[in-house]
Amino acid sequence: MDPVGALERLGGIATTERLLRLTTPARLRAAWLAGTVVRLRRGIYALPGAERAIAAAARFGGIVSHLSAAQLHGWEVAFPPTCPWVTVPRNREVRERRGSLVFWADLDDERRPVTTPLRTVLDCGRRLAPGPALAVADSALRHRAVDRDELEVAAAGVRGKGAAKVRWIAAHADGRAFNPFESMLRELALRAGLDVVPQQPVGLPGRTVHPDLVDLRRRLVIEADSWEFHTGREAHDRDCRRYDELVLAGWTVLRFTWRQVMHDPDWVLECLRSLA
Repeated sequence: MDPVGALERLGGIATTERLLRLTTPARLRAAWLAGTVVRLRRGIYALPGAERAIAAAARFGGIVSHLSAAQLHGWEVAFPPTCPWVTVPRNREVRERRGSLVFWADLDDERRPVTTPLRTVLDCGRRLAPGPALAVADSALRHRAVDRDELEVAAAGVRGKGAAKVRWIAAHADGRAFNPFESMLRELALRAGLDVVPQQPVGLPGRTVHPDLVDLRRRLVIEADSWEFHTGREAHDRDCRRYDELVLAGWTVLRFTWRQVMHDPDWVLECLRSLA
């Protein structure tokens, strides 16, 4: 896989180790030299949108926000931004903003060139669809950039358009989600009416496993399953063994691929609703 496609699968940012599971050192170096991927720091690569967002914010007299801010904070997102997301003061006139998404808001409390982690989660919760917004919140918690209690308190104070969605995101965000793929799948499961928990321990004869999503009451396991997210054939074999053992123990196991969840969510939702 080419490095750009690999980074898109991994949420727009990834360590060298994770990237090299999907691409080769030669391809990664060529992409870096060509500028199609950037090295944020040693061992961390990203899509080049973060650097463009910093330049756009400086040009508009604003700050990097929303998905671009999430990228700069080093969080994985469901769909990496294709253009800079920038917020400017309410009274700022921006004449030429083609190629950027510009928002107006009160920035009196912002002192950095990028919105704070907490504000970034709230902004994304207000503006993004529930799945991508949940992926941002999960990433923030997973990286310990935001405190869960602080997030819920801040979300309760949000008013206006999108406030209910922000509170829903805060209530359901969970840092145990391994990546945006799992976050997007969990949002679909919750929307379908299932009571799923990520990485819930499940006892099997002789061992305990931690499936991606578990609905204990329905004895249902939902797996975000894609070959690209396995470290090799042995890991894939272990997962298949776990699926079989769960079925033999009386669990229903559903497996969805990255392409199905990210690009055919209506079909995934239909499948999940049939079990709710």
